[in-house]
Amino acid sequence: MTLAEKSTNEPHHIVVAGGGAGGLELVTKLGDTLGKHGKAKITLVERSRTHLWKPLLHSVAAGSLVRSEHELNYLAQAHWHHFNYRLGEVIGLDRAAKQLHLGAVYDDEGREITPPGSLSYDTLVMAIGSVTNDFGTPGAAEFAIPLEDPEQASRFNRRIVNACLRANVQDEPVRPGQLHVAIIGAGATGTELAAELHHTVRAVLAYGLDHIDPTRDVHIVLIEAADRILPALPDRISTATLELLRSIGVEVRTGARVAEVRADGVVLSSGEFIPSELVVWSAGVKAPEFLKDLDGLETNRINQLVVLPTLQTTRDPDVFAIGDCASCPREGSSMPVPPRAQAAHQMASHMVRQINLRLAGRPLEPYRYRDFGSLVSLGKYSTIGSLMGFIVGKSMFIEGMFARLMYRSLYKMHEAALHGGSSVLWRTLGATMSQRPNPTVKLH
Repeated sequence: MTLAEKSTNEPHHIVVAGGGAGGLELVTKLGDTLGKHGKAKITLVERSRTHLWKPLLHSVAAGSLVRSEHELNYLAQAHWHHFNYRLGEVIGLDRAAKQLHLGAVYDDEGREITPPGSLSYDTLVMAIGSVTNDFGTPGAAEFAIPLEDPEQASRFNRRIVNACLRANVQDEPVRPGQLHVAIIGAGATGTELAAELHHTVRAVLAYGLDHIDPTRDVHIVLIEAADRILPALPDRISTATLELLRSIGVEVRTGARVAEVRADGVVLSSGEFIPSELVVWSAGVKAPEFLKDLDGLETNRINQLVVLPTLQTTRDPDVFAIGDCASCPREGSSMPVPPRAQAAHQMASHMVRQINLRLAGRPLEPYRYRDFGSLVSLGKYSTIGSLMGFIVGKSMFIEGMFARLMYRSLYKMHEAALHGGSSVLWRTLGATMSQRPNPTVKLH
């Protein structure tokens, strides 16, 4: 029996594991089309209760964005858009039986919320994203804070605010390194965090913490193993960003490899010690470890599921992968599609078409990645980037207000995929007209 011939009494069950940008956009679109009309059953499996667009995590960590104002509740989204939400964490897969195995979920007090179990599927889409890759660096897992999810970003923000409060009331002077932040990895996340932290820490101190001298006591160092910051982006963006960071007093160390992370700072491979009260690790990503042994599916060296141009895994046509957890061939390049938000968005849109073709019993189409450029937001200071094929048909360097508007439009595109364009327009207008006097940074 083909998928197109399946009995209407047994709707095709599409399970999407992971509610990041790609996964949530996918189930929302499928729910609004197939789920709403009973043409398929759509289920999202996600271990978190709420969704936050990942490029916003550095702003949550810096305290320039209140996460509750941007989080989306999965249960509510499922109700509004005709799909099912299953709280759970993927722990295994039985491809022969077409069952996804889920572990138990517990609350903060250790009580079980959902028991372990299995979920049957006809089509499975893995969209579980990525985690921090510390490359086995000694002390990194224990002393460095990654920025993988909103909880970790909020944890870092609380620690930086608490460090300022602690230093302001102590009898002795601020000791060297006490209010220093070392950011390991000068990709987009690390670079954007460095710029936003420079502003927000000073804003926190302006609320009466006058025993701390921001110029003398507060220091941010950005550490990168490559010979330049933003090594994956065009050199012009890297140079412009470096000049801005140095102009505001952020120390940038390139060609510097971290050998060890300690409770009081970072040790470089040269033996140099950089004192720091807080360390953020943003040096690399990989797919979650359990993917290496996911019932024989092919993976690469960073645990990504290897997929065909159709986004099907190489060893099972019923299992697809999108987003950061997928290693997808890139047309005309020996390198795979990069793990970026725009790729996840494109893959989600392509998967909607693939599933409709699959249900109709028609051949699937190859996914082709389109690079629309790169943008780096440096908080209140500037936004820098390039747009590919924009207006003039070739790469165009942009910065300042226009670049900032383009950066914000990326988030609005994500919101529109989840709520609809008209809803986002009215919400944006309403938020602009009803702004209340609040602190410019998060203080708790």
